[in-house]
Amino acid sequence: MAPTSPRPLSIHETPIPGLLHIDLTVHADRRGWFKENWQREKMVALGLPDFHPVQNNISFNDDVGVTRGIHAEPWDKFISVAAGRVFGAWVDLREGPSFGSVYTTEITPDTAIYVPRGVGNAYQTLEPNTAYTYLVNDHWSPDAQYTFVNLADPTVAIEWPIPLSNAITSEKDAQHPQLSAVSPFPSSSVRRVLVTGAKGQLGRELLRQLPQAGFEVTGVDLPEVDISDAASLDTIDWASYDIIINAAAWTNVDGAETAQGRPQAWKANATGPANLARIASQRGLLLVHISSEYTFDGSTGPHDEDEPASPLGVYGQSKAGGDAAIRSVPRHYLVRTSWVVGDGKNFVKTMVSLAQRGISPRVVSDQIGRLTFTSDLAAGIIHLISSQAPVGTYNLSGEGPVVSWADVARRTFELTGHPGDAVTPISTEEYFAGQDVAPRPLNSVLNLTKIEATGFTPENSMKRLEEYVQSLVNA
Repeated sequence: MAPTSPRPLSIHETPIPGLLHIDLTVHADRRGWFKENWQREKMVALGLPDFHPVQNNISFNDDVGVTRGIHAEPWDKFISVAAGRVFGAWVDLREGPSFGSVYTTEITPDTAIYVPRGVGNAYQTLEPNTAYTYLVNDHWSPDAQYTFVNLADPTVAIEWPIPLSNAITSEKDAQHPQLSAVSPFPSSSVRRVLVTGAKGQLGRELLRQLPQAGFEVTGVDLPEVDISDAASLDTIDWASYDIIINAAAWTNVDGAETAQGRPQAWKANATGPANLARIASQRGLLLVHISSEYTFDGSTGPHDEDEPASPLGVYGQSKAGGDAAIRSVPRHYLVRTSWVVGDGKNFVKTMVSLAQRGISPRVVSDQIGRLTFTSDLAAGIIHLISSQAPVGTYNLSGEGPVVSWADVARRTFELTGHPGDAVTPISTEEYFAGQDVAPRPLNSVLNLTKIEATGFTPENSMKRLEEYVQSLVNA
């Protein structure tokens, strides 16, 4: 390459959505040339997706006219040449309105192309001894889904500089189907979600709501998948997912204070999220993580998203540790909630059972907050993802009046047709007198201003309570 004035790094859109043409800065003199072929910080700032490459490949071509393609793989690629010159051609093979769109250009050392997954890629060498390079963000797998179209397809009608009759091609490439026979690459608009803790109250609700919202969802839980085991997580095909929702947690608050429970709580609530944070950061995945108001001491309220952690017990401490790891992920939603009620063992179900059996409980009256029904919690998470709300921390509980546990118990008794005064209010100190239990935050009220500003307002938690108790009574 002759000495030239280097052109500035720039990125340009093409007729194929997501396919980007990059002008690289090449510094040349009589000794040769130098370029930054891939420079994450500069390129991402100009609009290139932060696609997290994991493998760098080089295809060396001896002769002029070597022609390869047209192949669409389930990963993104960043293409250039280290030596020589090629004619590049791309065909959109993704399902959707741009299916069949074509872009062609010549690639020299000062040119690169970003190719999103599902776009067919092909090239033809224009000089001998051409070194064609490409970064990819997943490792090759024989089980991956590939899509092809024939180099000579008349509909695509690529004008190859060297006629294919004179080109050097493989027999395999010559057998690829015509565009009319191609099954389009599945649209990336169908987002694929992995839900951890899928057997829990929230996990089950997410598995119910996500498909209704247009997501493709897979649920995992113990014992098959342990998020605290990094080696186990590394066996998962993460290329099959776009989003992780971590609903897995150790929630036995009192058990976390025991010698046996303490390490289990830290494994599930801190080590596990840290493992998921590593994977999400490496692969550019969106990570949604569920936190708790137990990360605060409850001395004041309502709690804002930016309130410093001040946990009282091991459960809250382990959750705060996991939260810290989640915040390191570039694309994350940390969803803090409280007083969760859903499909499974919960406080309301216990109160219904006591009322029906004629048992009059004592219930603490100095712990205040709002119930969060998993139907609202799952809907709020889906709203954040679907609306592409700014990443960060969001409080998400039920709306409505601030109540105590005793208030909830009294209302539950009334809704089952039993007198509310069968519930005896008592202080937390009195209730746990003489017991070795975890400390509880007295104020669990969460400020919901931030998530409501995104367009999502949870249902009134006391209205939800009425609906839920009615469903239990009628079951």
